[in-house]
Amino acid sequence: MKQWLKTLCVAALFSAASLMAAEKITISPEEAIKLIGKPGYVFVSGDSETAYEGGHIKGSRNMYAHHLHHADIMGNLQCEPLYQCPEHAEHLISSKGIKNSDVIIAYDNWRGPNATGVYSFFKSMGHDKVYVLDGGQDGIKALDPNQKIYDDLKKKSRKVKKAARKAKKAGDKAKAAELKAKYKEIKAQMKQIEKKLLVQRGKEPHWHHTHYKIEHPRPELLATTEEVYKAVQDIQKKGKKSKYVIVDARSMIEIIGERKMDNVARGGHIPGSVFIEWKQITDFDRKKSFRKPEELKKMFARYGITPDKTVYAYCQVGAGRGSEVITALELLGFKNVKVYSGAWDTWGNNMNLPIHR
Repeated sequence: MKQWLKTLCVAALFSAASLMAAEKITISPEEAIKLIGKPGYVFVSGDSETAYEGGHIKGSRNMYAHHLHHADIMGNLQCEPLYQCPEHAEHLISSKGIKNSDVIIAYDNWRGPNATGVYSFFKSMGHDKVYVLDGGQDGIKALDPNQKIYDDLKKKSRKVKKAARKAKKAGDKAKAAELKAKYKEIKAQMKQIEKKLLVQRGKEPHWHHTHYKIEHPRPELLATTEEVYKAVQDIQKKGKKSKYVIVDARSMIEIIGERKMDNVARGGHIPGSVFIEWKQITDFDRKKSFRKPEELKKMFARYGITPDKTVYAYCQVGAGRGSEVITALELLGFKNVKVYSGAWDTWGNNMNLPIHR
């Protein structure tokens, strides 16, 4: 732990602005599809274990964004502001068979929060080669020619099965038997195609354990509770003239304190926060993780978020909805932006910190 504290102090000397400048953040499905199964490229799903089992990019790892935030029973991060202490993160990443030299492509279904949670986690651990798949898993499915064949066969199998039941009910045994045989034939074809699909079902396999090392974590990319509290005080004193903006990316039912998650003692929000639910970042019409840049600029401007501001965003655990907001700002070229990694899990449990409902 002493070595970790020494590393934290050294890393804190570097500015987040210089580290984040001119970086490529997203990758398109058209680019990503060519990298599936290619050595040195690892796809990481930020969705839940259940969602992963229901469908995941072939060969991808599962690292549920919500679980990347390791806090004690009081919501405190042991190595704040990092989501996990480096030694714990090393073990987790190694268990996924990931090497330091690998390029990480973080994804979720397509909405963005869980993918950006994985992105933020790896970036904060000093892994520079990490990107967000803008369009996610669904974007890959839409480009997979075998997926179209499979989907057509699936529709056909349902029609044939329905027709077989109808024939059986009508007493036409010969027709029912013929349709049943056809149904089995279609299912056999589907089984063969399944092996070729780029998005597959099933549990995550056990990966060969690597020896991933975190030598230069970047805690300066994340906000501490002390930083956010300082921002609260400045906002309360200066109002809209403050250089700080705190963004709450949760749903309104959480913001007003009616819904509490993860056994947090108090419901509500950080005083002075502006409310930008993560859904305002995602492009639901195009099924993209982020809306078009010009749309995002206008939306953020309406909330007083301009490039000259220092912005902290949070949700329940930071890695997810909060990281979706910050990643969107990074895409626009904003420099002084950070995920508040402790998030409401930390703030809501600390009785010494102010809240609003």
